[in-house]
Amino acid sequence: MSADSPAPRSARPLTPPEPQPPASAVRRALARARDGKSLDPAEAAILLHSRGDQLTELLSYAARTRDNGLAAAGRPGVITYSRKVFIPLTRLCRDRCGYCTFVTVPGRLPSPYLSPDEVLRIAAEGAALGCKEALFTLGDRPEARWPQAREWLDAHGYDDTLSYVRAMAIRVLEETGLLPHLNPGVLSWQDFQRLKPVAPSMGMMLETTAQRLFTERGGPHFGSPDKDPAVRLRVLEDAGRSSVPFTTGILIGIGETTDERVDSLLAIRDLHERYGHIQEVIVQNYAPKPELRDAPREGVGQLEVAATVAAARCILGPDVSVQAPPNLNPGATAMLLAAGLNDFGGISPVTRDFINPEAPWPRVAALAAECEAAGYELRERLTIYPHYIDKPGFLDEGLRELTSALTAAIA
Repeated sequence: MSADSPAPRSARPLTPPEPQPPASAVRRALARARDGKSLDPAEAAILLHSRGDQLTELLSYAARTRDNGLAAAGRPGVITYSRKVFIPLTRLCRDRCGYCTFVTVPGRLPSPYLSPDEVLRIAAEGAALGCKEALFTLGDRPEARWPQAREWLDAHGYDDTLSYVRAMAIRVLEETGLLPHLNPGVLSWQDFQRLKPVAPSMGMMLETTAQRLFTERGGPHFGSPDKDPAVRLRVLEDAGRSSVPFTTGILIGIGETTDERVDSLLAIRDLHERYGHIQEVIVQNYAPKPELRDAPREGVGQLEVAATVAAARCILGPDVSVQAPPNLNPGATAMLLAAGLNDFGGISPVTRDFINPEAPWPRVAALAAECEAAGYELRERLTIYPHYIDKPGFLDEGLRELTSALTAAIA
């Protein structure tokens, strides 16, 4: 093993077996979903087991909730996506997640970070093709693990990775007119204050609240300090305290149970009810990575994805956007729309999905046709959702002029 190779991992723990709930319990949970009542953890978990006619019923309630929310927002029948470029600022990370192919080691990269010229080339190419968003993706604080990252930052005059993120966000804003959306991982309250003036939105996947997947040897988050659920929930809370329009979500199929999946959604709901800052929740199904020895070998089936999207909609209500990546669910557009989804996330005409490079983006025209066939219109949106632009305290005044101009461009 070379010095740059990550430490070997134990086999992934199996998801504990789950008994099917009685049909009567499913009927009771469905009745509460039908009536729009707040679901407790047990009821929400039961909904995830819906299949057959019961799943069809659940989807109809979730779709109705979504449709009512769209109508109330003045966008009846409108499904959205963001036209963006992905900027993988660094693929180094201090974490060791067992399912990740984005992160690598210094010896496999020409440089620990993209150069400013590389960042601006990607952003400019996207701007020329009509993109409005620059999504910065990167690993968590690589300088804490890799001397090569620390040396690069020192040589280029940056205190830390977040300082470089901030500098590149400013240059992208000023030189290309794209709006940065920042995904730099775990942030402190102070970090949010540094970054809010240069990005109208930020994000971090909660992934799961399952502590055992972090603490147990062989778990997908074992040895990854930034994947402690308590730490990630604190980030979501600090985003709310900072009035940052925030994207989060759950990653399904990494060994979590149904109860743990529901607990994650309820935690997001509770934080949003306190701060009103969660603009979208992604239900992201894990895509198998055959090249990773200890990662899950099977993905999540379409029915399970649909049930999870529908349960998320019933838990989160009509106002929070619920999203599922279309490139991870090919052929499932109609089912996802039926499940209450209202957004397909970022789609790029320039860059691949660096997190799931094996999954190509759908053509926007083809996705729009699928939406039309289901009775919906696909429209472009910005990285900041419309209702946060005028919500007091949520958009830095220095970003307002550009945001207004881009809003007019897609109207």
